[in-house]
Amino acid sequence: MSFHSNIIIDVDNYKHCHYALYPPGTEYISSYIESRGGELPSTMFVGLQAYLREYLMQPITLEDIDEAEFIEREQGMHFNRDLWLGVLNDHDGYLPVEIEAIPEGTVVPPKNVLVQIINTDPKYYWMTSFFETALLRAIWYPTTIGSISWLSKQVIRDSLEQTSDNPQVLRHMLHDYGARGVSSQESAALGGMAHLVNFNQSDTVPGIIAAKRYYNAGHVSNSGPNSEHASLCAWGEENEAKALSNMLTMYADNGVALLLTDTYDHESCVKNIIGKQLKEQIQNFPGLVGIRPDSGDIIEVTADTTQWLMDAFGFEVNSKGYKVLPPYIRVVQGDGVNFHSLPEVFIEMERRGFSTENALFGMGGGLLQHHNRDTMNFGQKASAVCINGEWRDIFKSPKGEGAEFKISKKGRLALTLKDGVHATVPRDSIPPEENIMQPVFRNGKLLKKWDFTEVIENSEREYPESYYLDIVRPLREARKAK
Repeated sequence: MSFHSNIIIDVDNYKHCHYALYPPGTEYISSYIESRGGELPSTMFVGLQAYLREYLMQPITLEDIDEAEFIEREQGMHFNRDLWLGVLNDHDGYLPVEIEAIPEGTVVPPKNVLVQIINTDPKYYWMTSFFETALLRAIWYPTTIGSISWLSKQVIRDSLEQTSDNPQVLRHMLHDYGARGVSSQESAALGGMAHLVNFNQSDTVPGIIAAKRYYNAGHVSNSGPNSEHASLCAWGEENEAKALSNMLTMYADNGVALLLTDTYDHESCVKNIIGKQLKEQIQNFPGLVGIRPDSGDIIEVTADTTQWLMDAFGFEVNSKGYKVLPPYIRVVQGDGVNFHSLPEVFIEMERRGFSTENALFGMGGGLLQHHNRDTMNFGQKASAVCINGEWRDIFKSPKGEGAEFKISKKGRLALTLKDGVHATVPRDSIPPEENIMQPVFRNGKLLKKWDFTEVIENSEREYPESYYLDIVRPLREARKAK
């Protein structure tokens, strides 16, 4: 579908009439993108480079202009063909804009500037806000998913530090099962890629490819043989043990096998088939066997399954006083896992004296789909305008109930880091070297290319506890109440 790559029509229709609405003498417009705050206490910025490489580094063509003119005029929308022919002829079809951004993978509190855009040719002052629709979408979605994933990682880290002697398992603890639950393949690619900044477990192939294509990623993900109900049902209920045994035999060389146990009766399967009939085969399996319930109450079934496996296979008590299953078997919980249920599972596991490392987790729609732009209230707003050579700060300040939430920033902006905490300040108030933002794109050229290892490194820097305290607080309060 050609319109996917035609940036002239990857907009809200009304954008085509805006060039004529600025004051006479307008030369430059500067705007910024931020999360204005919402459900999450912090924001992990990621995804801009994918958009720049996929879309803004491709020039518009005469055919794009013709297609856009036909589409817009057919709808009764104004279309200025001469402006776009100017972009084609003056700039070889590349958008005359400069974009600066904070380093990808960086975590900041809400209400901080993430991206700043300005036109580079005064003839195209309107360009800064023209492609807002696509640019904002390209940022809010992967950044929101990356933030959900990063904050989930802090919850897992907190529980591991409390209950486990093996903190190195952290990046293996949360698997991406979200590909089937998203609205498009591009969503799977961008959301899956954002998750891989924090964890190296995924079945979302488009996300793995996106990390490689846009960020030069190497080996970023692990997966392994996993069963589904179709193949188990094909054996019939009377042969459930044979079906599970077959998988252990077929994939012994892979070193991992995840066995679905809820096809008929999860408790009976775990206690009688896994814990008795297949016990010796599991103990001799050359690798990890995952026991995967796929229904029931996520909190109870995860803890109960851990207990049933300990009854059958035994356990050790680690240095922190928590019980740990033998290293060859773990619970794998991928049903009902989301940002809110995950800490509740850990609270119950800790209450029963189980180490967090007894279970591995997967998120599907709760990771890649159950969110929208308003989850963190992303917005792009103009904050400065240059008219006849004079710069002016501009901002919106609506009145009414709740309207203060939409008051925008004014002036050209910078992001600083003082005493370990990020803050947005006027650009001219600090020396340039203190500004964390840096130019990443200008007139069709990529000025900074982030490698995926750099993005991961930025995400794993030490951040203030205030960036995630609200998320781990329920865990800590539950420990105090024990």
